[in-house]
Amino acid sequence: MKPEIIGNKVILRPLRDEDAEFFAHWYSDPEVMFECGFHEPTTLKEEVARIRRPETDDSTWYAVTDKETGRIVGETGLLRIWPHWHCTDLSIIIPSPTDQGKGYGGEAVRLMLSHAFDHYNMNRVAIGVVGLNTPALSFYEKLGFKKEGIQEQGYFYNGTFSDFVMMRILKSEYEKDVPK
Repeated sequence: MKPEIIGNKVILRPLRDEDAEFFAHWYSDPEVMFECGFHEPTTLKEEVARIRRPETDDSTWYAVTDKETGRIVGETGLLRIWPHWHCTDLSIIIPSPTDQGKGYGGEAVRLMLSHAFDHYNMNRVAIGVVGLNTPALSFYEKLGFKKEGIQEQGYFYNGTFSDFVMMRILKSEYEKDVPK
């Protein structure tokens, strides 16, 4: 079992069966589906199966929990971990509007960046963001990510095209520029 990653406000811990209800609820919400690129609502059964699926060498997933209460507030992970290229992609979601803006996401991203750079020896971490999701674009820029490309109309959801913005942060930038 992989260890927890403990911050000041959050604990990133392995996913558990009891998390499936949270994911089934939020990953079927139309706004969350738009932000994450989900095409179909999910079910409790599908989420339990996803949680139980063994991790592979090219990804790692964590529940984001409130350190004080243990309550799950989101999910984060690294995917497409390419050790030979020293790069990976980041994923994070804090789906409930009542949990957003409270520091959970910022700390979870910083913990995952440290994990990527220190544990996995990555040099580059990337994330793709739906262009219409301007709060997310601002959030990642505040954390030190830089826009490096736009896939014009590269995202389609619910009959609407949006740009897909590619962002990244390098280890050297994170070490010197990102407020911890």
